[in-house]
Amino acid sequence: MFVTPAFAASEQTTHGETHTETGVADDGHGSGLFPPFDSSNYPSQLLWLAITFGLFYLFLKRMVLPRIGGTLEFRRDRIAQDLDQAAHMKEEADAAVAAYEQELAEARAKANEIAQAARDEAKSQADAERSEVERELDKKLADAETRIASIKEKAMKQVGSIAEDTAETIVKKLVGGRIAKSEIAAAVKAAAA
Repeated sequence: MFVTPAFAASEQTTHGETHTETGVADDGHGSGLFPPFDSSNYPSQLLWLAITFGLFYLFLKRMVLPRIGGTLEFRRDRIAQDLDQAAHMKEEADAAVAAYEQELAEARAKANEIAQAARDEAKSQADAERSEVERELDKKLADAETRIASIKEKAMKQVGSIAEDTAETIVKKLVGGRIAKSEIAAAVKAAAA
Protein backbone atom coordinates (compact mmCIF):
# COMPACT_ATOMS: atom_id res chain seq x y z
CA MET A 1 0.00 0.00 0.00
CA PHE A 2 1.16 3.47 -0.86
CA VAL A 3 1.76 5.70 2.15
CA THR A 4 3.06 9.22 2.03
CA PRO A 5 5.94 10.10 4.37
CA ALA A 6 3.82 12.77 6.08
CA PHE A 7 1.07 10.28 6.84
CA ALA A 8 3.56 7.66 8.00
CA ALA A 9 5.25 10.14 10.34
CA SER A 10 1.97 11.25 11.84
CA GLU A 11 0.97 7.69 12.65
CA GLN A 12 4.17 6.77 14.48
CA THR A 13 3.68 6.42 18.14
CA THR A 14 6.24 6.59 20.95
CA HIS A 15 5.19 5.50 24.36
CA GLY A 16 1.49 5.76 23.43
CA GLU A 17 1.73 9.28 22.00
CA THR A 18 0.85 10.21 18.48
CA HIS A 19 3.23 12.48 16.61
CA THR A 20 1.72 14.92 14.17
CA GLU A 21 4.90 16.15 12.58
CA THR A 22 5.25 15.85 8.88
CA GLY A 23 8.93 15.29 8.93
CA VAL A 24 9.44 17.94 6.23
CA ALA A 25 12.20 20.44 6.88
CA ASP A 26 11.14 24.07 7.22
CA ASP A 27 12.48 26.16 4.29
CA GLY A 28 12.25 29.48 6.03
CA HIS A 29 8.92 30.59 4.53
CA GLY A 30 6.94 29.47 7.50
CA SER A 31 3.97 31.71 6.86
CA GLY A 32 1.66 28.91 7.86
CA LEU A 33 -0.77 29.64 4.96
CA PHE A 34 -2.13 27.17 2.48
CA PRO A 35 0.23 27.52 -0.56
CA PRO A 36 -2.44 28.70 -3.06
CA PHE A 37 -3.38 31.50 -0.62
CA ASP A 38 0.23 32.54 -0.02
CA SER A 39 0.84 35.85 -1.86
CA SER A 40 4.44 34.94 -2.65
CA ASN A 41 3.14 32.17 -4.95
CA TYR A 42 0.76 34.44 -6.93
CA PRO A 43 3.07 35.22 -9.90
CA SER A 44 3.75 31.57 -10.68
CA GLN A 45 0.07 30.70 -10.17
CA LEU A 46 -1.01 33.50 -12.53
CA LEU A 47 1.55 32.35 -15.12
CA TRP A 48 0.26 28.78 -15.02
CA LEU A 49 -3.34 30.04 -15.06
CA ALA A 50 -2.64 32.09 -18.21
CA ILE A 51 -0.86 29.17 -19.90
CA THR A 52 -3.62 26.72 -18.97
CA PHE A 53 -6.36 29.15 -20.04
CA GLY A 54 -4.57 29.81 -23.37
CA LEU A 55 -4.18 26.09 -24.08
CA PHE A 56 -7.79 25.46 -23.07
CA TYR A 57 -8.92 28.34 -25.32
CA LEU A 58 -6.93 26.98 -28.27
CA PHE A 59 -8.34 23.49 -27.64
CA LEU A 60 -11.89 24.88 -27.61
CA LYS A 61 -11.29 27.10 -30.66
CA ARG A 62 -9.69 24.45 -32.85
CA MET A 63 -11.37 21.24 -31.72
CA VAL A 64 -14.62 21.74 -29.88
CA LEU A 65 -16.13 24.87 -31.46
CA PRO A 66 -15.80 23.62 -35.09
CA ARG A 67 -17.53 20.38 -34.11
CA ILE A 68 -20.28 22.26 -32.28
CA GLY A 69 -20.62 24.66 -35.24
CA GLY A 70 -20.82 21.72 -37.66
CA THR A 71 -23.43 20.04 -35.51
CA LEU A 72 -25.46 23.26 -35.30
CA GLU A 73 -25.19 23.78 -39.06
CA PHE A 74 -26.23 20.17 -39.69
CA ARG A 75 -29.20 20.59 -37.37
CA ARG A 76 -30.14 23.92 -38.97
CA ASP A 77 -30.03 22.30 -42.42
CA ARG A 78 -31.98 19.29 -41.19
CA ILE A 79 -34.64 21.52 -39.59
CA ALA A 80 -34.89 23.58 -42.81
CA GLN A 81 -35.28 20.38 -44.85
CA ASP A 82 -37.89 19.07 -42.42
CA LEU A 83 -39.80 22.37 -42.59
CA ASP A 84 -39.64 22.35 -46.39
CA GLN A 85 -40.82 18.76 -46.45
CA ALA A 86 -43.60 19.55 -43.98
CA ALA A 87 -44.70 22.52 -46.12
CA HIS A 88 -44.65 20.32 -49.22
CA MET A 89 -46.64 17.61 -47.44
CA LYS A 90 -49.11 20.24 -46.19
CA GLU A 91 -49.58 21.49 -49.75
CA GLU A 92 -50.16 17.91 -50.92
CA ALA A 93 -52.62 17.33 -48.07
CA ASP A 94 -54.44 20.58 -48.89
CA ALA A 95 -54.60 19.56 -52.55
CA ALA A 96 -55.89 16.11 -51.55
CA VAL A 97 -58.53 17.68 -49.29
CA ALA A 98 -59.59 20.06 -52.07
CA ALA A 99 -59.80 17.14 -54.53
CA TYR A 100 -61.77 15.12 -52.00
CA GLU A 101 -64.17 18.00 -51.40
CA GLN A 102 -64.55 18.49 -55.17
CA GLU A 103 -65.29 14.79 -55.68
CA LEU A 104 -67.69 14.85 -52.76
CA ALA A 105 -69.53 17.85 -54.24
CA GLU A 106 -69.69 16.11 -57.64
CA ALA A 107 -70.95 12.92 -56.00
CA ARG A 108 -73.62 14.86 -54.13
CA ALA A 109 -74.69 16.62 -57.35
CA LYS A 110 -74.80 13.29 -59.17
CA ALA A 111 -76.78 11.74 -56.32
CA ASN A 112 -79.24 14.64 -56.49
CA GLU A 113 -79.55 14.16 -60.25
CA ILE A 114 -80.14 10.42 -59.82
CA ALA A 115 -82.68 11.07 -57.07
CA GLN A 116 -84.46 13.68 -59.22
CA ALA A 117 -84.48 11.31 -62.20
CA ALA A 118 -85.86 8.55 -59.97
CA ARG A 119 -88.55 10.91 -58.63
CA ASP A 120 -89.44 12.03 -62.16
CA GLU A 121 -89.59 8.45 -63.40
CA ALA A 122 -91.71 7.38 -60.42
CA LYS A 123 -94.02 10.35 -61.02
CA SER A 124 -94.34 9.55 -64.72
CA GLN A 125 -95.05 5.89 -63.91
CA ALA A 126 -97.62 6.95 -61.31
CA ASP A 127 -99.20 9.36 -63.79
CA ALA A 128 -99.31 6.64 -66.47
CA GLU A 129 -100.84 4.16 -64.03
CA ARG A 130 -103.32 6.79 -62.84
CA SER A 131 -104.35 7.67 -66.39
CA GLU A 132 -104.71 3.95 -67.17
CA VAL A 133 -106.87 3.49 -64.08
CA GLU A 134 -108.88 6.60 -65.01
CA ARG A 135 -109.43 5.24 -68.56
CA GLU A 136 -110.53 1.92 -67.13
CA LEU A 137 -112.84 3.70 -64.70
CA ASP A 138 -114.21 5.94 -67.48
CA LYS A 139 -114.83 2.85 -69.62
CA LYS A 140 -116.51 1.06 -66.70
CA LEU A 141 -118.53 4.21 -65.95
CA ALA A 142 -119.58 4.50 -69.60
CA ASP A 143 -120.52 0.80 -69.61
CA ALA A 144 -122.43 1.28 -66.36
CA GLU A 145 -124.24 4.33 -67.74
CA THR A 146 -125.13 2.37 -70.89
CA ARG A 147 -126.47 -0.50 -68.81
CA ILE A 148 -128.35 1.92 -66.55
CA ALA A 149 -129.85 3.63 -69.62
CA SER A 150 -130.88 0.30 -71.13
CA ILE A 151 -132.34 -0.85 -67.81
CA LYS A 152 -134.11 2.50 -67.47
CA GLU A 153 -135.43 2.19 -71.01
CA LYS A 154 -136.66 -1.32 -70.34
CA ALA A 155 -138.16 -0.14 -67.09
CA MET A 156 -139.84 2.78 -68.84
CA LYS A 157 -141.24 0.42 -71.43
CA GLN A 158 -142.56 -1.77 -68.67
CA VAL A 159 -143.90 1.23 -66.76
CA GLY A 160 -146.39 1.80 -69.51
CA SER A 161 -147.63 -1.79 -69.39
CA ILE A 162 -147.54 -1.78 -65.59
CA ALA A 163 -149.46 1.53 -65.57
CA GLU A 164 -152.00 0.06 -67.98
CA ASP A 165 -152.40 -3.06 -65.84
CA THR A 166 -152.66 -0.97 -62.71
CA ALA A 167 -155.19 1.43 -64.27
CA GLU A 168 -157.28 -1.49 -65.49
CA THR A 169 -157.29 -3.04 -62.03
CA ILE A 170 -158.20 0.26 -60.37
CA VAL A 171 -161.02 0.91 -62.85
CA LYS A 172 -162.40 -2.60 -62.32
CA LYS A 173 -162.45 -2.12 -58.61
CA LEU A 174 -163.82 1.40 -58.65
CA VAL A 175 -166.25 1.28 -61.48
CA GLY A 176 -166.72 -2.42 -61.64
CA GLY A 177 -166.80 -2.58 -65.38
CA ARG A 178 -164.46 -3.29 -68.19
CA ILE A 179 -162.75 -0.75 -70.32
CA ALA A 180 -160.97 -1.46 -73.53
CA LYS A 181 -157.25 -1.85 -73.48
CA SER A 182 -156.82 0.72 -76.21
CA GLU A 183 -158.59 3.36 -74.14
CA ILE A 184 -156.46 2.59 -71.09
CA ALA A 185 -153.26 2.75 -73.22
CA ALA A 186 -154.32 6.11 -74.68
CA ALA A 187 -155.08 7.48 -71.18
CA VAL A 188 -151.66 6.33 -69.79
CA LYS A 189 -149.84 7.84 -72.77
CA ALA A 190 -151.71 11.12 -72.28
CA ALA A 191 -150.84 11.16 -68.59
CA ALA A 192 -147.16 10.36 -69.31
CA ALA A 193 -146.85 13.12 -71.86
